[in-house]
Amino acid sequence: MDWKVKEFQALSNDELYSIMKARVDVFVVEQECAYEEIDNYDQAAMHYFLTIDNQIAAYVRILPSKTKYDEISIGRVLVTKSYRGNGYAKLVMEKAIQYVVNEWQEDKIKIQAQEYLHRFYSELGFIQTSTVYLDDNIPHIDMIWGKNQ
Repeated sequence: MDWKVKEFQALSNDELYSIMKARVDVFVVEQECAYEEIDNYDQAAMHYFLTIDNQIAAYVRILPSKTKYDEISIGRVLVTKSYRGNGYAKLVMEKAIQYVVNEWQEDKIKIQAQEYLHRFYSELGFIQTSTVYLDDNIPHIDMIWGKNQ
C-alpha cells in the first residue's frame, strides 16, 4: 500500500494512464455517463492516490483556488471496484483535506457531490450549499468544508 501526492508533471506515464483508466472506468463506464472526463484541469491539480500492487485503489484530484471555483476543490473522488468496502474513500478524503490544510494553508474546500453521497461528505464536515441540480444527468449538490462555511 502506497500513498502518493503528485503534481501533474511529476506523474509517470504509467501513473497517469492508471489514473485516467480508473476515472473512466468509474465515472464513464460504471455510471454509464458520457461526459468530458479529460477536462484540462488535471494539469493544475495535485493528484492524491493510493496504489496497491501497482493498481490505483483510491484517488482524488485537488484543484487550487481560482482554477475551477474561487475555493480550492476536491473532485474525481473514487475507489476502484475491487478495493471498495475497505474505508479507502473516507481515508483518501481525509488525507486530501489534511493536505489542503497543512500544505496549502487553506481552510475552505468546495466539492460538487453526487447527491446520494450527501451523508458520506457530511460526516467529513462538508455542508450542503446548493439545491439539487443535474450535472450530466446525475443529481448533484455543492458542499463546502471549512471554518468559514
